Formats: sequence, C-alpha cells, structure tokens
Amino acid sequence: MPKGPNGENEMDGVEKAATLLIALGPEKSAKIFKHLKEEEIEQLTLEIANTSSVSPQTKEAILSEFYEVCLAQQYIAEGGISYAKELLEKALGEDKAKDVIGKLTASLQVRPFEFIRKTDSSQLLNFIQDEHPQTIALILSYLPASQASMVVGSLAPEKQADVAKRIALMDRTSPDVIKQVEKVLERKLSSLVNQDYTIVGGVDAIVEILNTVDRGTEKHIMETLEVEEPELADEIRKKMFVFEDILSLDDRSIQRVLRDVENSDLSLALKGATEEVQNVVLNNLSSRLASMIKEDMEFMGPVRMKDVEEAQQKIVNIIRKLEDSAEIVIARGGGDEIIV
Repeated sequence: MPKGPNGENEMDGVEKAATLLIALGPEKSAKIFKHLKEEEIEQLTLEIANTSSVSPQTKEAILSEFYEVCLAQQYIAEGGISYAKELLEKALGEDKAKDVIGKLTASLQVRPFEFIRKTDSSQLLNFIQDEHPQTIALILSYLPASQASMVVGSLAPEKQADVAKRIALMDRTSPDVIKQVEKVLERKLSSLVNQDYTIVGGVDAIVEILNTVDRGTEKHIMETLEVEEPELADEIRKKMFVFEDILSLDDRSIQRVLRDVENSDLSLALKGATEEVQNVVLNNLSSRLASMIKEDMEFMGPVRMKDVEEAQQKIVNIIRKLEDSAEIVIARGGGDEIIV
C-alpha cells in the first residue's frame, strides 16, 4: 500500500477531505459544507472530530493535491482531457499528471467520449458512420446537440430516423457497453472510460438535436418516425417547434417575431407555406408591408425547396431565441403551460 508523507498508510478520501477542511479553517469550511449532502457532512464532522492533530507535511501534501485537482478541472473545462493532460505533464511530470487525471475521471465522473467533443464533426462522421445505429446513437447521446446535429444531418437518410429513434428510446447504459464502444475509436483517439452507470438519451435529447439540425433532416426523421413509431413521434413533436407551428402563437407574439425577420426571408418562407400560415402571418403585418410581401412572392417564380426550408429555419431560430429570452411564450402540448 502506498505511504503518505510521514510513512503512514495512504489516507482515504474522507480523511483527506477532513484534513483539507481543517487546513482551510472554519470560515471556508462552512461555505463548503453548504454544497454537501447531509450524510457527507456527518461523515466529515465525525472524521474532523476524531482527528487530534495534522502534521505540517501532511497538511502541505493535501493542499498540494487539492490544488492539482482544481488545476486539472480548470484545464478540462478550458480544453478537454487531452489539453489538461498536456498542460499537467509540463507542470507536474507525466506520472503525476496521469495520477491527477485518473482521480478526476473516477471521482468527478468525467463524461464518456469527452475526447470526441474537441473532434471536428466531419472527422467524427468518418469514424462512426459505418457503425451500428445503436453505437452511433450512444456516442451522439453524450455530445452537445450542436455537434450531434451536424453528424445526424450528414448520415445516410436511411440511418437518420433509426439513430434518432434509438437516442429517444435510450435509457441507462452499462460501463461495459460504454467501454466496448469507446474501444472502436481508440486506434485513432485516446479513450476515456467512465465506471458509473449514466443516464443518456431520451426524448429531450433527440428534441434538442432535431431543433438544431437542418430542416430537411428534421422533416425526414419526423416523417419516418410518424410511420414507424407514431406515439414517439407525437411525444417528440409536442416538445418541438417547427415553422408550421407559428399558428400556435398569439398575434402579439407573431408581431414580435416578425420585427426580427428579414423581408426576403419572410417572402421565401411563406412561398412554401400553407395558405393558413400565409394568412396568419400576413394579417399580422401592416397592410403596406403585407402587400409588398405578396408582390415579392408573386414575382419570385419557382424556388428551390431547400432555400424555402432554410428561410423557414431562420424564422424558427428567431422564435426559439425569443422564447429562450422569455419575450414570447410557446404553448407546448399537454397543457403544461397555461397562460392566465
């Protein structure tokens, strides 16, 4: 067993934490206690009470270890695991850096596939596009929606809905499965293993991805799910906002949205919209501007569906941004948000 600074057996986590709190003093320790669970406070209080003295060497060693872990956390937040490892190796040496990173990944539960977050989406696509849809779904569930959406949008159309469905239906994944999936990439990238069960995926995860992916991909996935998993598609749609859902906004909200929309985007978006959507939008414009938009649509001639979808997506993005800032309220399905 490794020895501590005074030749005693290595201290366990509770002993180290208690020693750290003693070294920090009562004022700082009290602030830390506010962020702990009751059972943790009880454990630490008991340990502190049973600690009669702390040698200067032990105190210095614990403070140094705490500083190194804080430093590693900061580096991970700034640039990920590889970046943290590189900087720590320069500051502490290879063995010490490996030890500090190891403690962090075990105790602070660094998410699996953290190393992929710094990988270019197109490069990541090359690594995983030929994998089983369940493998792709697992990897994407751990990534930010912006990165995952770019990968989903670039997958073969026949895989997109399948992967989306698997993300939505995913619940708990065992460490062994995560390890196996990470090994697929370890030839190209350094791997990071998390030993804890982790809840990923679910309807909220796929909604966030679909809200970020391009409109064409979103439509294809939703249309496929409506055939294969109608109940799931309905649950997803209730949490999403698509261009046609502008009908669910009140006049005041529509007018607020239209203030931020370019006239050229509005004309193009309405060109591919239903008559009902066109009427609702045009009725919320001044008569002069409504006439101008109608003229633009008439003289525009045939337009590419892709261009229409891009214009509609711009408007949806504005709506979602205004909702995030609480300038407008979108009534979701299920009656959870009743405005009075």
